[in-house]
Amino acid sequence: MIPVEPIDIPVPQEAPVETVAPRKRAVIGLPKCDNPAEKRFPLTPEAVGVLTRNGFVVSMQQGAADSIHYGDNAYVKAGARIVTRRVALQADIVIHLAPLDVVDLRQLRRGALLLSLANFNRKQAVEVVDELVKRHIINIAIDLISDEHGNHPFGDILSEINGRSAMTIAAAMLADPINGKGILLGGIAGVIPCEVTVIGSCLAAMAAARSAMGLGAVVRLFDDDVYRLRTALRQLGGGVIGSSVHPHALENALRTADVIVVSDRSKSLPVEGKMECLLKRRVLVFDLSVTPGLAFPAMKQVDLGEIDAAIPGAISSFALYNSSAAEAGYSRTCFVNSGSAVPRTTAMALSDTFITLLGQIAGCEGSGAMLPLTPGLQEATLTFMGKVVNERVASVSGKRFTDIRLLLSLS
Repeated sequence: MIPVEPIDIPVPQEAPVETVAPRKRAVIGLPKCDNPAEKRFPLTPEAVGVLTRNGFVVSMQQGAADSIHYGDNAYVKAGARIVTRRVALQADIVIHLAPLDVVDLRQLRRGALLLSLANFNRKQAVEVVDELVKRHIINIAIDLISDEHGNHPFGDILSEINGRSAMTIAAAMLADPINGKGILLGGIAGVIPCEVTVIGSCLAAMAAARSAMGLGAVVRLFDDDVYRLRTALRQLGGGVIGSSVHPHALENALRTADVIVVSDRSKSLPVEGKMECLLKRRVLVFDLSVTPGLAFPAMKQVDLGEIDAAIPGAISSFALYNSSAAEAGYSRTCFVNSGSAVPRTTAMALSDTFITLLGQIAGCEGSGAMLPLTPGLQEATLTFMGKVVNERVASVSGKRFTDIRLLLSLS
């Protein structure tokens, strides 16, 4: 019998295992907007679903998306949690397009990230900025964010919606048989179309001009900058009448215009005499500026976001005001905030951009780490580390301006 040598069987030994602490899931808070002029909402249920699958926790106040006709159940199915307003405000990242009041700001978590619009004309600016600084809130104005090509992902979306919605609303007002003129903006064969005068050639102005052209109106485009005007006319193609802002040419266009659209301007229009005397009865005027009122300072502003669209004829009834007010010698109506009249379109358009931005913030372990990497985000930051880092906000609130690059170099 051949002896068999024993085989050494290795015994498993304990070995140290490297463990990684699970990453904390960032919480996104979506409080309901109580400002009657702001009906826009930042995220659709589909966008919330993408964010929750990417590791975010979304806490939404009950009824926050009612203004865009989405119920709470749609967001719950997408993975959101329905919470109280207080819980939504205590999230790591709070998204609220309109300015939060002081009471809400005091409920924000210290050092939280607040994504909002710039809102330079916000009320109680001093008190609001005081609270943002006191609580070290990182307040980023999404409409000021720019990319490496100089584009503004959020601002451009909002501008295009403002321009297109202004012409859609104008067409509805003109067609109203009771409060409007009962006419089509574009007319038909044998009927002269309406005239639309657009002052400016930014993205909002071009969107309004393109929509007016599509509806068949006669469109005149004015701008101070001839080179910018040439670029706009090239993009719009044929059919638009372009001119520099010459007083005589502009006056003639204003006299015959059925709809007037003005984009961002730093001064009033170069028109001699009283503006109201030049315009037609029941002319429709839209100001798409971020800070409206400079082009037509004497006109009464009507915020389209504050009008209850559920009431039949609520928007078009303001067209009647132009006629009666002009006859009585009062100021005409100038419509502002046209984008808020189509809040669901805005939510759908903003959602994809928010997904991209929030994904970048998560990848950089928070907004504080992301700011040094993206100059376009630095320029959009209003308050950071207890300092006001935007010159315009500092001027409005009476605070001292601090260069954000200095703070980032010290952090």
